[in-house]
Amino acid sequence: MRVKWCEYDLDIRFEAPSYKRAGKVITHKTYPMVRYWVDEEEADGYEKALKGKAEVVRVKRGIQGNVSRIKNYILDKSFEDGADVVFLMDDDMRGIYRWVRCERRLITAEELGVFVAKYSVVAKDIGARLWGFNINTDKRLYRELVPFSTVAAVLAACVHLRESEIRYDERLPLKEDYDLYLQHLNKYRVVLRLDFAYYDMKQSEQEGGCAMYRNLEREKKQFMLLRKKWGSRIVRLDDASTQMPRKNKKRERLVVDYNPRISVPIKGV
Repeated sequence: MRVKWCEYDLDIRFEAPSYKRAGKVITHKTYPMVRYWVDEEEADGYEKALKGKAEVVRVKRGIQGNVSRIKNYILDKSFEDGADVVFLMDDDMRGIYRWVRCERRLITAEELGVFVAKYSVVAKDIGARLWGFNINTDKRLYRELVPFSTVAAVLAACVHLRESEIRYDERLPLKEDYDLYLQHLNKYRVVLRLDFAYYDMKQSEQEGGCAMYRNLEREKKQFMLLRKKWGSRIVRLDDASTQMPRKNKKRERLVVDYNPRISVPIKGV
């Protein structure tokens, strides 16, 4: 999709990897310009289920099955094909919303191209090569006087600029977005997160995708690998989510959540 914004003319791609979810993908219902990148053996099933409502890109065997590997493949192919900006979306996205006067408003398909173009230019102007959205949907967690951040985590659905030299670490298919965010901060010292906008996705509600190889033991190993790579001062276990206070002030152990707390020693908004 070519998008003109002010004096800029950008080639923007909307791409989503999908794995073993034929008939369950939903992003195209809100954003029909998205393309699903699927294993060549699954492509017929996707095309049959989609009935022409979205484009399916066939990927040769051996690339799918590792979300980092397929995302790198999409980025490399898209930029080689002339893209200026690649918005890597999830295949289970209900929509992208923004807060306007305390009310949430959907960013429509007609609006999304200009929206992505505008904030891609903003990101580039401040030195960022990656930008994304608030990871919280709750209005109470949005601070109106801080509509954006330059160091907060950019996870899951995010926008990559052509100038980026960063790619996903294929050793971390369950923690790839945390690692990518840390790579960008380490190299460019800044990312752009729009705190006034957020994505709404099904995430772990569906079968297929990362759920095919996600379990507690794998999550633990991925967490430990991420922490080994970046250090325990930056990648921390969220102890608060694993303990529950009781009336006698003792704590009861809960199931451990291996989604890390990230603490970066970089100043910013």
